[in-house]
Amino acid sequence: MDISAIKQRLNALQSTNNTGKKEKIDYSKVYWKPKEEGKYQIRIVPSKLDPKNPFQEVFVHYGFSKFPIYALTNWGEKDPIVEFAAQLRKTNDKENWSLAKKLDPKMRVFAPVIVRGEEEKGVRLWEFGKEIYMQLLGIAEDEDYGDYTDISEGRDLTVDVVKGDIGGRQGLKSSIRVKPKTSALSSDASLIQKFLKEQPSLLEIQRKMEFDALKEVLQTWLSPEDASDEIIDEDEDETPVEPTPVKAYALKTPLAPKASKADKFDSLFDEDEDADNGNDLPF
Repeated sequence: MDISAIKQRLNALQSTNNTGKKEKIDYSKVYWKPKEEGKYQIRIVPSKLDPKNPFQEVFVHYGFSKFPIYALTNWGEKDPIVEFAAQLRKTNDKENWSLAKKLDPKMRVFAPVIVRGEEEKGVRLWEFGKEIYMQLLGIAEDEDYGDYTDISEGRDLTVDVVKGDIGGRQGLKSSIRVKPKTSALSSDASLIQKFLKEQPSLLEIQRKMEFDALKEVLQTWLSPEDASDEIIDEDEDETPVEPTPVKAYALKTPLAPKASKADKFDSLFDEDEDADNGNDLPF
């Protein structure tokens, strides 16, 4: 045996074990979200993933654990919850369809931004829902504004954040206004290049559950009386909440009711889509 090679391999494995799963991510360097009421000035930066489209749509499961679970479809993989919902929709049973709607992952949108006055923190990801997404798309479509992500003649946005009752819960509600004057992303060419190249990659940062683990989460949610005290989630700081009790659902004869395009779009988003209730991200 090559003892030297064996030692090197052992050291490499030990290093991986020590710095892998237990390594903590400083989410404040990855995501930006308002922490309190006030006005914030931000700039959406052209995405390194797709310079023509700064928005990244992702689908998230809510209500299965303490924190949202990113659907495996985001990585181009099969998702047991999505597949089960599809099977439910092959029936003509009203309760099956009601359950399928609950199981559908909801769409959230992320955009790379810099916060004015905090440029030294670099590009971070801003998460928002349907209302703000529609506003941003509408502004982009308006010829009077043009491409607000343009590095030379783009536009900053003002994010107004207020606290109040949102769907029976206290949270922060955001709204946006586009600046009337155009401006450069930065006067420093090297800083602009840094903003364009050094951006966090959402799906590389977010924890991805394995298919079987997510299937077990679904089974626990469907049959809470069968759940043990064991925590399915592997991360110590992500303890699931109690599953919502549901009745047994039977699969029946295929018959799919029609839905309008507006209904389909609305169903992609969760309720209170632009409210920050403090539970979206683990920080």
